[in-house]
Amino acid sequence: MYTDIATPYVTIDMDIVDSNIHKMLDTVERYGIRHRPHIKTHKSSFIAKKQLEAGCCGITCAKLSEAEVMAKHGITDILIAFPIIGSLKLERLGKLIGIADIKTIVNSLEGAKGLSNLGVEIGKIISVYIEIDGGLNRGGVLPGIPTLEFAESIRDLPNLTIDGLMYYGGTIYAENSQEEIIRKSRQERDDLVMTQKLLCSHGFSIKVLSTGSSYSSRNAQYLEGVTEVRAGNYVFNDASTLWPGLVKLKDCALSVWSTVVAKPDTNTLIIDAGSKTLTSDTGAFTKGYGYIVGHEDFQLFKLNEEHGFVRTTGPTNLTIGDVLQIIPNHSCVIPNLNWHVYAVIDGKIEHQIQIEARGMNV
Repeated sequence: MYTDIATPYVTIDMDIVDSNIHKMLDTVERYGIRHRPHIKTHKSSFIAKKQLEAGCCGITCAKLSEAEVMAKHGITDILIAFPIIGSLKLERLGKLIGIADIKTIVNSLEGAKGLSNLGVEIGKIISVYIEIDGGLNRGGVLPGIPTLEFAESIRDLPNLTIDGLMYYGGTIYAENSQEEIIRKSRQERDDLVMTQKLLCSHGFSIKVLSTGSSYSSRNAQYLEGVTEVRAGNYVFNDASTLWPGLVKLKDCALSVWSTVVAKPDTNTLIIDAGSKTLTSDTGAFTKGYGYIVGHEDFQLFKLNEEHGFVRTTGPTNLTIGDVLQIIPNHSCVIPNLNWHVYAVIDGKIEHQIQIEARGMNV
């Protein structure tokens, strides 16, 4: 607890962040895999540069506006893992390509034609990865023959080169047994390698196989054959990975601190952190809306916008004015709710981390 800061506030333990960054790099590099972390988790050039300095090959951005912010802060090797659709965004992408090494994805003929036309207009070859559906059914092309057919449909578009395949096996987050996580990890690799071989046998040159959630990337021995992973949540971790035992408390870098503002009865506490602070996200294995450090048997069972409701397992000595440390269910959402967070080093707040890409969702 840091008594000179008004709650609710967010801290990032940078010692844990550094450990998480190096642990992931050590894990994937052992199998010849590069790491291109997803910065939508932290949306901070400060943390992105730490990842790059440690050895990551570049970054992944969820949206064009995130990439614009990162390029403005000197980061130039960027994958935009979202289709760029429409003239307004294509114009912005053209300007961004002038200052950074940009790769993006395609999953439709319309999207590919737009990028091709942009490439002709600006006189550059635009590098794209075909997005392959990993089970979420949210826009990718199915692996195998459907991907080949799509690749053939855009093969001859001018100023466009298909350099890779991008896969996101998001259904892995519904698993909490190591056996199922391993199976889903192997499926990621198998789908990608099979599709790469198919396309290469038809004259395509597919150099990049990009995949890897924070779950599957930790099992890099089952991803051997892919070229890069895009883990993002791993840098902080959260209650969604803590509750099922995939990480330990010592691996959780991001905390939300909240004050008890009311105690309506002996078994209920009301805190000053609601959905606008913690998010209303739940996970497959979370218990309530966050993990309360030191009071793991308490349940944060309800959120209003500005209030959180905690149910205790019995009478508690906690009272109005006491401060709780909470590991949120989904750490990726928290930085986007804050202009800045506080960096903790060796147990002390050292400085603020600006969230430059906060709200950059277009």
